[in-house]
Amino acid sequence: MNSQMETGMTQNDITLSLTDPADFPAFKRDLQAAFAIAVVEEMGELPDEPIPSDADLDKALASPNAVVLHIMQDDRRVGGAVVTINRDTQANFLDLLFITVGKHGQGLGKAAWSAIEAMFPETCSWETVTPYFEKRNIHFYVNVCGFHIVEYYHERNPDPHTPSPSGLPDNSDMFRFVKKMRRSASGSSKQSK
Repeated sequence: MNSQMETGMTQNDITLSLTDPADFPAFKRDLQAAFAIAVVEEMGELPDEPIPSDADLDKALASPNAVVLHIMQDDRRVGGAVVTINRDTQANFLDLLFITVGKHGQGLGKAAWSAIEAMFPETCSWETVTPYFEKRNIHFYVNVCGFHIVEYYHERNPDPHTPSPSGLPDNSDMFRFVKKMRRSASGSSKQSK
């Protein structure tokens, strides 16, 4: 995998670059600021601890198969992502994706997701979760990126693999999304319909 990958997006030329661990503190601050927007809209204020918590982010960034990416436009950071790549099964996970505060509504999320898919063409499926109250995320994953909601995690059906982040409204209810990819003759993946 290259440390930087160019994408051929027509409206928003996006590059992805690997995040140096020295940049993790700034990456975390930018991510928490981006996530705070939806939390404030839902709760009216931020809880005492940032969301996701520093501990949750440290765990995601240090995960053995995690790839931490800066989303770049014109050599400026406009967001970031953490993906977990399973090289054996190619059932990969989108842990975190964010666009920097003030950069929303410009098509950067869609361009970034397309760049991530292009960076990992061997992927058989992508999976992610998002809080049930995060309507923008739900719209983005389903209507923009082609994911399908496959499960609803709540008090009586908790996520068996990961505890919900703390501090979220309504007991951290979450939706699980999956996007199946199909392989082309060249071996790269495309969205399965």
